[in-house]
Amino acid sequence: MPEYLAPGVFIEETSFRAKSIEGVSTTTTGFIGPTRYGPVDLEPELVTSVVEFERVYGNRRQLQYPSGTILHNYTWHAVRAFFEEGGKRLYVSRTYRRPDDKTYTGLDSTISLVSASPASAPFNDGHARALLEPNAADKTQTLVLAARYPGLAGNLRVRFTLRVGQNVLSFENGTPRVGALLERDVVLMKDITSPLSSPMGAGEIYLAEWDQDANDWKFTQGPSSPVFLSTLPAGQGIEIRVITVAVTVIPTDDPASAQTWDGLALDPKHTRAGAEDSLTARFKHDTNDTARNREMPIIVDTQGLTHGVAVIGAFLAASLASPPASPPLDMALEDPDSTEAERSLEVLLKGGSDGMRPVADDYQGQGIPNTTRKTGLLQFEDLEDISIVAAPGSTFGYENGYGASSATIINLLISHAQRMKYRIAVLDSGNGQTIAQVRALRAKIDSSHAALYYPWVKVLDPVTRQPIFLPPSGFVAGIYARNDVNRAVYKAPANEVVNLALGFEANLSKAQQEVLNPEGINAFRFFEGRGNRLWGARTTSSDPEWKYVNLRRYFAYLERSIDKGTQWAVFEPNGEQLWANVRRTIEDFLLNEWQSGALLGDKPEKAYFVKCDRSTMSQNDLDNGRLVCLIGVAPLRPAEFVIFRIGQWTGDRK
Repeated sequence: MPEYLAPGVFIEETSFRAKSIEGVSTTTTGFIGPTRYGPVDLEPELVTSVVEFERVYGNRRQLQYPSGTILHNYTWHAVRAFFEEGGKRLYVSRTYRRPDDKTYTGLDSTISLVSASPASAPFNDGHARALLEPNAADKTQTLVLAARYPGLAGNLRVRFTLRVGQNVLSFENGTPRVGALLERDVVLMKDITSPLSSPMGAGEIYLAEWDQDANDWKFTQGPSSPVFLSTLPAGQGIEIRVITVAVTVIPTDDPASAQTWDGLALDPKHTRAGAEDSLTARFKHDTNDTARNREMPIIVDTQGLTHGVAVIGAFLAASLASPPASPPLDMALEDPDSTEAERSLEVLLKGGSDGMRPVADDYQGQGIPNTTRKTGLLQFEDLEDISIVAAPGSTFGYENGYGASSATIINLLISHAQRMKYRIAVLDSGNGQTIAQVRALRAKIDSSHAALYYPWVKVLDPVTRQPIFLPPSGFVAGIYARNDVNRAVYKAPANEVVNLALGFEANLSKAQQEVLNPEGINAFRFFEGRGNRLWGARTTSSDPEWKYVNLRRYFAYLERSIDKGTQWAVFEPNGEQLWANVRRTIEDFLLNEWQSGALLGDKPEKAYFVKCDRSTMSQNDLDNGRLVCLIGVAPLRPAEFVIFRIGQWTGDRK
């Protein structure tokens, strides 16, 4: 209550309305599985299109494992199916197993290479690596490059192009001045009136530093260091030009998607306008990667190169070690008419690997020691807005040696959905399974937080240009989202067209579905004149109260909406006024649900009830700070069996 201590007029704002509850989203999905590239132990990216997915997690090409196994990129196909079927928002958690068959625990603490080549380096974590000068006698005096993330797609070509800027030196009444020169810029100083054979005529490279004591620019780390700006004589044709580097990263399997970062400073400690914009700051390895760093596909480590002149010296040494057909890099720098190609140096990162096929441990995930990072399903536990989870492709080979791992992954998905309360797991049957085999798979599952789909879906593969079979979960998650947007979450996500489908792995008849449906196995079927459709909406629960997918998802929607919409009540005085406010808030929300057709009953009092008074709370509850509210709703169940009874009728009967 405000205090009134002096006479006057006081204006106060008050509210005459009950708190409102806003319905939560039910379409946000989480996919977990292997991809060609991208972060493994960072917070999953939210993607809203296939293009965004490819930018972070790589393209659609198949995965190649060291054992010689080549698998379709099921995660990419699931993402494509999700968006084609109507999905809007998707999180992706990448699973990765190292080539040495160990769980991935992040990039090794150091990316430095001490051996002559990546092939013999003491690393086997799937990251492609390279030295700028692999034959350097002192490995600490050259740059080390590594792909930021593991994967065969990390075998990149990296092109470094040195750029020499305009002359920044001018003279005012004989006094030298420099414009656009920043602390720790690497500069090329040359006398254009001297013959090229002389040092100043050929040019010398220095590091620009501001000397506070002398109140003057000084140029260090060069042949004649230190050189002070004030000592440069006018009229002798001296120029000072800033040297920067442009980095172009070119995927070896998709050169058209090359990316370039220009104007990067060479000195590791350089800053531009207070923002990190040096070569190593842009492409640094940070255990707490920011979103900005995450977009950089490579890591550059200067190791023992402590200043920019040493860095450019490493470029020059690498150029001399493998002489190109054009002039050496140092001569190209000194020639104002040199081409960009003559001032460029390319490095090929090697050793990237798609690793081994992930197993159940990789899907389960773990915390990375000494960091806040996580892998696998543990990543999804920190994301509250996910409503649907799936592991596309995890059941491939269920009947061919991968069954134990697939069954464990299914159990992990179910356990995750139950633990997070407001989620449902979309489960795939195994590829090539018979009806007896999928029934055996289903017999091991009992949960209202999961739904099983059979068979796999036939589509045209954009990679091989051949028909292939894909797991159903990507299509189903997209259909869930489309159903929620076009109709509502309380409508059963079934009798929906599968847009991408050419057919199914097995053409089920009505008699066959009569075997599957009572056991909670949702089928895809083809109907003449109506196309390929999803024709089932049951959970894998043995409890008849929760046998429908839409019922489970609608209650998750109600529970989470009420959960988020009543947080304001915590620590309020636990009395009649609070109880009335809580009742009014929930009743208003449920009234809106009834009016939209989500609840059964021709009157609100038949559709729901809300009790929050002394009949729901004992004195012990009040003494222990508990507010107990009892809510009952009459949800709609799907018309799964539409029955018309027809008999003969005589015309003269009344």
